[in-house]
Amino acid sequence: MKSSFSWEAFDKIPVVGILRNLPPQHMHKLFAVYLDAGLTTIEVTMNSAGAADSIASLVETYGDQLNIGAGTVCTLKDLDQAFQAGAQFIVTPILREEVIKACVARDVPVFAGAYTPTEIYRAWELGASMVKVFPAGQLGARYIKEVLAPLNQIKLLPTGGISQENFAEFLKAGAKGLGMGSQLIPKALIENEQWEQLGKHFSEFVTKYNSYKQQNA
Repeated sequence: MKSSFSWEAFDKIPVVGILRNLPPQHMHKLFAVYLDAGLTTIEVTMNSAGAADSIASLVETYGDQLNIGAGTVCTLKDLDQAFQAGAQFIVTPILREEVIKACVARDVPVFAGAYTPTEIYRAWELGASMVKVFPAGQLGARYIKEVLAPLNQIKLLPTGGISQENFAEFLKAGAKGLGMGSQLIPKALIENEQWEQLGKHFSEFVTKYNSYKQQNA
C-alpha cells in the first residue's frame, strides 16, 4: 500500500484537525467547509462510531484534495481497519511499537504519541514521521522547547490544549505541526449545521496562521 499523503499540502498549513464522535451524516459537509477554508489535513478517530466507513467514504470523495487519516490507532486491529478504509496517515495517542513499524513498512506516515523525552526519542528512532506530544496542554510550549534543546532533529506535533490563542507559542518553541480538536472544530456548530459560521471560524484560524508564518518567515 502506497500512501497518497501530501507533505506539500501539510507543510502549507501543518495542522491536523481531529474529529471524534461527530455525526457521520455531517462529515461530508464538514470536509467541504474545511477544504474551502484552506485547511489540508484531518483525522477521524478510530474510537468514533462508524469510523472506518466514514474514512472510506471521505477518502473516496476528498482523498485527492485533503490528507485524511485515522486517529486513536492503538492496536494492529485498529491499524488494519484504518488501512482497509484507505487512511492516508495514522495517528496514535500512545507509543505502540508494532503500529509504528507496520506503518513504516507500508510507507504510510505515522504521527506516534509520546510524552516523555525517552518515549519521544524511541518513537522517532522507530521511524515515526512526526512525534505527537500528548497531552501538550498540560506541558505547555516551554516543554516543547526544552525537549528540542537536546533532540532538535525530531519533528514534534503537540496535541491537546492547542487553541487559536496559544498555537503560535508552540510553533515558536519549535513544533513542526499542531494537533487540534474541539478548539479548531467546535462540535456544536456541526451538530446545529451552522456551516457558514463554521467556515468563518476555520478561515479566521487560517488567517491567523498565515499572518504568523509571514511574520516569522
